[in-house]
Order: sequence, then structure tokens, then C-alpha cells
Amino acid sequence: MTAQKSALITGGAGFIGSHLAERLLADNWEVFVLDDLSTGSERNVAHLRARRDFHLIVDSVLKSSVVNELVHRCDVVFHLAAAVGVRLIVEEPVRTLITNIQGTETVLDYCNEFGKRVLVASTSEVYGDRREPEPLVEDGRRMYGPTTSRRWAYAESKALDEFLALAYHQERGLDCVIVRLFNTVGPRQSGQYGMVVPRFVSAALSGRPLEIHGDGTQTRCFCHVQDTIRALTGLMDAADVSGEIFNVGSTERVTINELAQRVLERTGSQSKIVGVPYDEVYGQGIEDMLHRQPSIDKISGAVGWEPTVGLDGILEDVIRHVRAEPVLVER
Repeated sequence: MTAQKSALITGGAGFIGSHLAERLLADNWEVFVLDDLSTGSERNVAHLRARRDFHLIVDSVLKSSVVNELVHRCDVVFHLAAAVGVRLIVEEPVRTLITNIQGTETVLDYCNEFGKRVLVASTSEVYGDRREPEPLVEDGRRMYGPTTSRRWAYAESKALDEFLALAYHQERGLDCVIVRLFNTVGPRQSGQYGMVVPRFVSAALSGRPLEIHGDGTQTRCFCHVQDTIRALTGLMDAADVSGEIFNVGSTERVTINELAQRVLERTGSQSKIVGVPYDEVYGQGIEDMLHRQPSIDKISGAVGWEPTVGLDGILEDVIRHVRAEPVLVER
């Protein structure tokens, strides 16, 4: 009989992490979740707590002794813990930088020490201030705004995570794979930190105005969380992609103005759409990426992955969830 495999998910009580935990448990993994519940929520994994093969450790990825013990006892590590969301980044840049850089350094160091394979979740933000609508490729050039703009603190911190993971791989042989996530959405995602889809849906269902930050011409591609989870597990299982970076996201591009209209159509809401300058939202100057569309040729060639749920299907899932649990999404 094959021994049960075990996985550590840092940030596993968050939106993506909780769905990943469900998937691994369904595949007969033993799952350890490390989360300080600062942006994640115990509610996201409450339905898993009674399982003997699920373990929630409420502590910080910055706690070296805790990370040491958990990495040592698990077979693989999914490192998802990070400070996320534009609002949090702007309001708490110190927390953003320390969590993302120091936390990743701690995880990578112990994965290297104990010889454990690790998947590092990065972000499309690392591409920086892109003005062109062309799909972004993993080895493309990056461009950032000034260091005086807090907007880029998150992007820079995640880029450093990538550099560090690649350095461990090249210099010390760490078995790692890096994924750049593009706007993953779905049930259980909170609008508290500026995530646009749950924010729009919640507003539409409650009759409040849908607030578009900026002029709404910026474009995004939204990927269903279940498609993202398939990509993460597929890349973790692909032993021949160590030391590689992969985009994970949808290629269905939509403007934020169009997104707002589709949310109103899907909900049947009479809510108004209003534009709000970034300065009014965050209280200080902030820049935004104009376009963000991934090239997914690399991951498709490596593990045969591509998204299966379109934007309309995503909206239906989110709307269904918000109608069932409006307070959780408003959190």
C-alpha cells in the first residue's frame, strides 16, 4: 500500500489556498495549512476542520521554528502566503515587503535544507507598468514606476521572491517551480482588499453603485479558481519543470467597464456604474497596469493546461456564492 503523501500550503486559509486544500484532500493527500488569518479566514476551511487528514496551524510564515517543523514533515510545499490586494499594499507597505520577502526566504531555506519540492506563487504584477495589450510572456522585459509609488512595492517584492527561488535552484539545487497568477476569481474571494469581481457582484446584488477605479478602460483576464488549482497541481506533479516560471491565467480579455456591464446583466441589478479616481479610493497617488493578458503557451506545452471556464461561468459561480453567503464576501 502506497503511503499517503502530505502537502504544506502556506496561506492555505486564503481564497486560492482553501480551494487547493479541498483538491488535495479529494486526491487523498494529507494537508497542513499554515496561515496567520490576516487576509485569509478560518471560515474558508471550517468545513475541513473535522477531517483527520487536515490540519490548520494558525501562525505566521515569518515564524522560523514553525516553518521548519512543517516543511520537515511534509513531502511538498505550496507557498501561497503573501500580503495581497491593492488596498493592503498601499496602506501597509512595510507588512507587504516583510511578509513577501522574509516569508519566502524562510520557506525556501527550509525546503532547500530538507530537500522538498516547492511551488512558489508569484503574480502578473511582476510584469510592471505595461501599456501594450499584447500577451505577456514569461521571459519578457519588465517595466516599473518610481519607488515613490507604493503601487509597485508588491510587484517588486514578488519579483525578489522569484529571483531568490531561482537562485536557490541554480546555486543549491532546490527543486522549485514558479507560477505567475493572473486575476484568479471564484467563490469565497473577498472584495475587502479591492478584488474587483466580488466587489462588483456584492454591490450589484445589494443595490449599491459599482465603483470603477480610474476610467475603466484598463483590461484584465479572469481565471476561475478551479482552473488555477488544476494548473498548480499539474505543475507540482511535473518533475521535469524544476527551475521554470509559468503564467497561469485566462486569455479572455475584458475592460473593467465591460465587466461592470456584464455583472449588471447577470444579476439583473439596477445599480449605477460610477467612476472614482484612484486618489479618492486610496488617498494618494497610485498607478495601475493598463493591460494584463498572459501568454499560456508555455504551460500548455508543459502540462497541457488551459482554462475551461469562461467569464460568464465565473460570474455565475460568484453571483451564486454571494447570494448564499453575502456577509462572507463583504468581509
